Amino acid sequence: MSTGTSSSDVTATGAPRPGGPGLLGDLTVSRVGYGAMQLERLRDDRAAAVALLRRAVELGIDHVDTADFYGAGFVNDVLREALRPEDGVVIVSKVGAVSDPGGPLPLRPAQRPGELRASVEENLKSLGLDRIPVVNLRRLDVGPGIRATGPQVVDLDDQLAVMTELRDEGKIGAIGLSAVSLDVLRRALPAGIACVQNAYSLVGRDFEEMLALCAAEGIAWVPYFPLGGAFPGMPKVVEQPAVTEAAARLGRTPSQIGLAWLLRHAPNVLLIPGTATAAHLEENAAAGAIAFDEETLAALDAVPSQTTDILLG
Repeated sequence: MSTGTSSSDVTATGAPRPGGPGLLGDLTVSRVGYGAMQLERLRDDRAAAVALLRRAVELGIDHVDTADFYGAGFVNDVLREALRPEDGVVIVSKVGAVSDPGGPLPLRPAQRPGELRASVEENLKSLGLDRIPVVNLRRLDVGPGIRATGPQVVDLDDQLAVMTELRDEGKIGAIGLSAVSLDVLRRALPAGIACVQNAYSLVGRDFEEMLALCAAEGIAWVPYFPLGGAFPGMPKVVEQPAVTEAAARLGRTPSQIGLAWLLRHAPNVLLIPGTATAAHLEENAAAGAIAFDEETLAALDAVPSQTTDILLG
């Protein structure tokens, strides 16, 4: 007798995927994933970091976003320890910057082709993988965040050439883009793009045309800063009256409302909210089950976009 559950609705471990299944290139993953950057906050409690990742697997989260420069390698090292092949977790990493602990910011651009290749090699080593399922080229064309200047301003074709070589060599499975403009995405389409990561939220919807293009091309849209407010001066989703009112009415947190709106806004949205606590991880996963009535959705859709393009460095 059928249970009504599709094989795509559950992970390799049999856990239901939070938010249901979504496509990341040709891979099926949970629409609510996990951004691992905040694991660095658990540097002094490695056991807690490992336990948090194991809890993510239990919750059905099988899409984890990372980078070798997160915590100067600490985050990838914990991922290597905590995640097992049988978990079926799709690890997505990124290149285009490197850790710079002694600099004015913890990161510096690393955009040149040789640097991109070296970064992929470092990610393979720190993650303990022979192949990374998806690697995002973080271009630094748009903010918020650091920008490429001087010799770090590199032609897109040169970067895509080395990324394609790495894919052909089997070191990466698919190519993504991050912090890019609409023009760059259009130019990159012939290379085959699995996903785009740009800053995007209910209060920061500058990239609506790019989101639509991704949906039309079957490209996953993976917003970072999904609740806004990452830097001083950026608007916060959780402070919007329509969000707090919806949260009170539905018995949810404002953060859950902001994440649920993103999932409802477009079918190709995949979320990677980060946290260092199991309680928030569970709240984020539960956001995938929130449904809005028409009145609530209309009120959320009416929240104005207030993006502030912040340049650091």
